[in-house]
Amino acid sequence: MYKDKNYFEGLFCGVKSICIGLKTTMREFFTKKITEQYPENRKELKMFDRFRGSLVMPHNEKNEHKCVACGICQMQCPNDTINVVSEMVEVDGKKKKQLVRYEYNLGSCMFCMLCVTACPHKAITFDQSFENAVFDRSKLIKVLNKPGSKVEEKPVVKKTAPAPAAKPAETPAEAPKPEAVAPKTAEEQPRIEAVAAKTEVEQPKPEAVAAPKEETTKVEQPETEKAAE
Repeated sequence: MYKDKNYFEGLFCGVKSICIGLKTTMREFFTKKITEQYPENRKELKMFDRFRGSLVMPHNEKNEHKCVACGICQMQCPNDTINVVSEMVEVDGKKKKQLVRYEYNLGSCMFCMLCVTACPHKAITFDQSFENAVFDRSKLIKVLNKPGSKVEEKPVVKKTAPAPAAKPAETPAEAPKPEAVAPKTAEEQPRIEAVAAKTEVEQPKPEAVAAPKEETTKVEQPETEKAAE
């Protein structure tokens, strides 16, 4: 590394490297300590939310869970840590898969969280427990579904009819023409005919066009013919 440099340049590079290391050491020396005094502080010790302790299946107050025994988590696990045991039951005349036993082997789990990510119903998750040391490996195999638990029923959503489409604005209808009122009595008939005759407009008749008059020219006879007569 220092073959192309002289003695003083190599010495300067070495001192510079030592100063960079001492800078990092002194910065961490004055940083606030986060060391936990375990097990003395076991009662108030709390892990952060992103910590992956062990796999659990949350249940509500009615002892219901969200697992439908689809088996996707079992297929995604790379170490065969999960074993889903299910059975087919008939509900309302239809066959449906139901969870019987959900086994989880903590000893072979690598905490990759692929099972939690692949679950379509968010039925499983990791908690923050970390005291999982045992003297017998068989105790690391846990059953996550509680005795007598069942799948949570989804609320039935009633379908509402779609609102009718707005009709286009109708054009105002033309006012009906007044109809002729029939005379109530025979005496009113001549009056009505007289009024109708006045309202009628007589169209002027076309005038006769006089034919153009033919102009006749009088031909004078020559004088010789007059003498002979």
